Amino acid sequence: MRYVFRPTAADAAGLLALPWEQPLAEWAPELLLDVPQRGISRHVVRFVAEADGVYALKEINERLARHEYALLTAFEQEGLPTVSALGVCVDRPDDQEAILVTRYLEYSMSYRYLFSGPRGPLSLERLLDPLVELLVRLHLAGIFWGDCSLSNTLFRLDAGRLAAYLVDAETVERHRRLTSGQRRYDVDLAGERIGGELLDLRAGELLPPDVDPIDVADSLPERYEALWHEVTREEVFTRDEQRYRVAERLRTLNELGFDVGEVELVTSPEGSRLRVDVRVAEIGHHRRELFRLTGLEVQEGQARRLLNDLRSFRAYLEQRDGRPVPETTAGHVWLNTVYQPVVDAVPPELAGRLAPAEVFHEVLEHRWFLSERAGRDVGTTAALRSYLDTVLRRRPS
Repeated sequence: MRYVFRPTAADAAGLLALPWEQPLAEWAPELLLDVPQRGISRHVVRFVAEADGVYALKEINERLARHEYALLTAFEQEGLPTVSALGVCVDRPDDQEAILVTRYLEYSMSYRYLFSGPRGPLSLERLLDPLVELLVRLHLAGIFWGDCSLSNTLFRLDAGRLAAYLVDAETVERHRRLTSGQRRYDVDLAGERIGGELLDLRAGELLPPDVDPIDVADSLPERYEALWHEVTREEVFTRDEQRYRVAERLRTLNELGFDVGEVELVTSPEGSRLRVDVRVAEIGHHRRELFRLTGLEVQEGQARRLLNDLRSFRAYLEQRDGRPVPETTAGHVWLNTVYQPVVDAVPPELAGRLAPAEVFHEVLEHRWFLSERAGRDVGTTAALRSYLDTVLRRRPS
């Protein structure tokens, strides 16, 4: 047997003791981790826990395993929203298929888990909108998925909304640029698979009774085209409109979840034509800014929410002290006196139910809710105590 692991994968050492010579389906239960309500796979997939990580192991043809390993590695380096590939095991005895190893996305959830959770019916818009955004992001990068589905996607909370991540790149093709026909075909394939998955949910009585799986699947192309048009369209306007129209366009793209690479503005006597080069990687302006000020690594929506709280705290410090406070100083004080105490207050039995930054975001939301109901600011301490008892404790482990 041969193991092909990334050079930086120090955690691979602990995985080498696993019985790779045996078929995955025959591995002893004590070696495996049960991941509830995961998506449907046509391959044998098992999960293992090693050190501080959880890893997904998939038996697959060696050529496809190497293909997927190379693609996922490249996507991660480019910052695309995908899972991280750790390595492959090949040349297994008795002509067994290869095993692809990926890191399980921390704090992520499958679509079946989301629909079977204790928080009530899930809005399909909350599920489909991030999936469509993921598909648009991949298409902008010249990536034809070929198997876009809910089962091949993981979802992660990001300041209250869901963010989608590609899990399975087995059928992916990389091109310099996709044609309109390739994009439409990929969307049509996604609609077929999502319709079937929703029918399966309905058969399991996990889908709200008023939801028609076929209508939802048929709505996918319209959702996709609306976002694709908004992200890629060129605008024409007069010179007088130029300044505010450019700023408005960039703000709209940021609100949709896309960063901007280059802005091309072509002027002529008839007016100005604006073309925007949209970055295809995960947006990162707020993440980078928060990391610069605090050293925290979080998702983009979480970073935006935390930065807002940090800026409010900085204004409070300046008002209290009667002098300007450098943003780096405010970031250090906020981290140690505001953010960290909230995160540290989560008791051990509740730790790991949500990412720390998501906990902080939800505490802020809970504080606003309690303050609105009380007609006054209840304060972070009271909001935190209430949140731990009435919200976080009810979330599944």
